[in-house]
Amino acid sequence: MDLASLIGMLLGVVMVVFGIVTGDGGFSLLKNFVDVPSIIITIGGSMAGVIACNKLPFMATGFKGIALSMKEPGYDPATMITNIINLSNVARKEGLLALEEAASDIEDTFLKKGIMLVVDGTDPELVRGILETDLSCTEDRHKQVIGFWEKWAELGPAWGMIGTLIGLVNMLKKLDDPSTIGPNMAVALLTTLYGSLIANWLCNPTASKLKLNNANEMIIKQIIVEGLLSIQAGENPHVIEEKLKTFITPKDREVLGAGGGEE
Repeated sequence: MDLASLIGMLLGVVMVVFGIVTGDGGFSLLKNFVDVPSIIITIGGSMAGVIACNKLPFMATGFKGIALSMKEPGYDPATMITNIINLSNVARKEGLLALEEAASDIEDTFLKKGIMLVVDGTDPELVRGILETDLSCTEDRHKQVIGFWEKWAELGPAWGMIGTLIGLVNMLKKLDDPSTIGPNMAVALLTTLYGSLIANWLCNPTASKLKLNNANEMIIKQIIVEGLLSIQAGENPHVIEEKLKTFITPKDREVLGAGGGEE
């Protein structure tokens, strides 16, 4: 699990609760911030907008984005470079056909597909074309899920404002009774609070983490493409390592060291 996402969301709850209970009344004030009609208007209305912006079969996939944002990626670029270098050493010592046996223990479907294309003697340009098309389509699917959460972040505050306007209209209709003004105003403002929480506590952080995970996955897939094509071309493992190190930060290059290019 990605601890940063979990800690961030929990800390957000703590900050909101802290802001509420520091007033006179302590934890008893929490009940003032719960209003069912406001929750229905804000969450239900913004969700209705998101549904209208997407296809129904996609909705389940969109909601799964929050679970994906909490998931720790299986590989990091430095680890993938090490794996590619290990494969290049196998190919250099035993030939490209030996990669087929090595692929049997690999769980990454993209890497496995690339290895099998290389083993089958597919033209390098065709290998690149197939893998880059796969990469592009994967990124498009990721962007669709990211767009789901960005749209919800956009609609949450808007529906919060709609709820506030509804509350203000109801309040203005009862100006002849001053005792109702305060409570009605409080309820009206709660929808704005809920809308802001939807956007800034849930949706925007989820979308940002999904973008980060997508960028990391795209780098790893690019490393796979360049690495496998280099292996197919028969390049020296050390040369392949130096080429692939350009994808990662100087700090990660130091951590990677020179061990992956041994022959």
